[in-house]
Amino acid sequence: MPAPPVKLGLASIDDALAIAEMSRDLIETGLGWTWTPARVAREIRDRETIVLAARLRGLLIGFAIAGFGDEVAHLSLLAVRREWQRRNIGRRLFEWLKASALTAGMAEIRVELRAINRGARQFYRALGFEEAGWSPGYYRGRETALRMRLNLRPTALGYRI
Repeated sequence: MPAPPVKLGLASIDDALAIAEMSRDLIETGLGWTWTPARVAREIRDRETIVLAARLRGLLIGFAIAGFGDEVAHLSLLAVRREWQRRNIGRRLFEWLKASALTAGMAEIRVELRAINRGARQFYRALGFEEAGWSPGYYRGRETALRMRLNLRPTALGYRI
């Protein structure tokens, strides 16, 4: 199916409620709601964080949140509404964040995901992430997280520089 005419851009404070609701419904299901509108708004205001929105005719259909440290970027959340999944929107959101991380000189991007989420695991593997470990009880003491990372630095002869 052809990609819809989706526009990517930085989220505004007005997007905080919609992003928080998408997080609750698509990512945090069964875990409680920690990415509240107030928390999302704080991230939008944070100069060390990118909150990216994907819009189709003005409707928010996807988002991503990534924080930037000294050398490591942390992808906190990435979601696309179910009816728009598998149309490269998630990949486009990630590619924007990856380009930003490269521009900022990041060495690595890290993400945690629910270990039971096979679709997310496949998605991140397809983006070049590798498994980096497990964190039992990471999600509210009930669910294990799979930690994954993507090296952004060039390699020579198979060794990281």
